Amino acid sequence: MRLDITSAAERPDRAPLWSGLTGLWPRFMTQDETGDFFYGYEFDHYPEFQLLAVDLDTGDAVAKAHSVPLSFTGAIADGLPGHGWDWAVRQATHDRLSGAEPAIVSALEIMVRPDLRSHGLSARMLAALRANTAARGFTDLIAPVRPIGAQGRNIDTYAYEQRPDGLPVDPWLRVHVRAGGRIVNVAHTSMVMVGTLADWRRWTELPFDTSGAVTVPHALGPVHCDVAGNRAVYVEPNVWVHHKL
Repeated sequence: MRLDITSAAERPDRAPLWSGLTGLWPRFMTQDETGDFFYGYEFDHYPEFQLLAVDLDTGDAVAKAHSVPLSFTGAIADGLPGHGWDWAVRQATHDRLSGAEPAIVSALEIMVRPDLRSHGLSARMLAALRANTAARGFTDLIAPVRPIGAQGRNIDTYAYEQRPDGLPVDPWLRVHVRAGGRIVNVAHTSMVMVGTLADWRRWTELPFDTSGAVTVPHALGPVHCDVAGNRAVYVEPNVWVHHKL
């Protein structure tokens, strides 16, 4: 596939194409309220860090990558914040409002159109994200990776499991390590989704009528349901990966 991958800053005329890559996450995954500090503002505040891949033969958008600059200057090898994705969004917003000088870049999302997955596009988008980060003068790209094979597994063990060839067992972590990334640590509270039981029924089409752990398709861990309190909470872990550019 012949791709043209450009930033929103470089090709503002492609703004209508981005909508073709929305609504692809499970509904509950879009309910993290921290996301409201990024989505809806990404093209105004960070356009040079948003990448769109267009199929040159069809003119359709096939993949995208979102990232943000951060002022973090700590020692990455010593570990990155446990709040993961939420921390990156909040820190980027704080830095922009305070005028802090960015020092690194954090990926937030790489999305490939579902009918084109397993065709190597995720690796191509990650390569483009690395190149875009380096082109803007940064030497460090971090990513709170969602290990898609971690459902029902101990994340602290699964994050470091390897195949016989030394690459991670998890497919998405494997893409990052193949590209030169290094697993740093687990972010145990990377995203938090809270809602009433009616909310969760609407998001998942599950009954949510019994207190305790509820298994939800595509969630990496259980959703904790409290019938008496009329609330359910999902806390998602991610795995921090560092790309030294």
